[in-house]
Amino acid sequence: MLLFDFNPKSDLSNWYVVDDGVMGGRSQGSFDLNKEGHAVFSGTVSLKNNGGFSSIRYAFRQKDIEAYSKVVMHLKGDGKRYQFRVKSNRNDRASYIQYFTTSGDWQIIEIPLAELYPTFRGRTLDRPNYPGEEMAELGILIGNKKAESFQLLIDKVELE
Repeated sequence: MLLFDFNPKSDLSNWYVVDDGVMGGRSQGSFDLNKEGHAVFSGTVSLKNNGGFSSIRYAFRQKDIEAYSKVVMHLKGDGKRYQFRVKSNRNDRASYIQYFTTSGDWQIIEIPLAELYPTFRGRTLDRPNYPGEEMAELGILIGNKKAESFQLLIDKVELE
């Protein structure tokens, strides 16, 4: 199931940036398309004012995903560690997450849905892992407890 395939004419209206500014931080992320049609999530993470993260989120109508076992992302990172996030329902406060590290080259990142574990505001919750039945939001976050610039190119995100 294709969740998003970026191209020069992609509509990014359901994608949005959430930085630590929601809690007083100073990190700044942006999300745009480059001339090749790849999504570009880039910016700077600042630790000032107890900040430390930048993220993008993609909200969509809830999908039945029981037939799938993993998320597959085609992307090119900067050698940094990122966090993949999903929600079954957009109103859920907790997210299910898994970390991945980029190589600096184009790569295919596969994340088994069953390995996504629940968190809220950076704390792991004492609940079962992601049930993998429905999905209504996905996201990518960078927050490595250090001030740094980042850039992540994304070609597509799908379920297999």
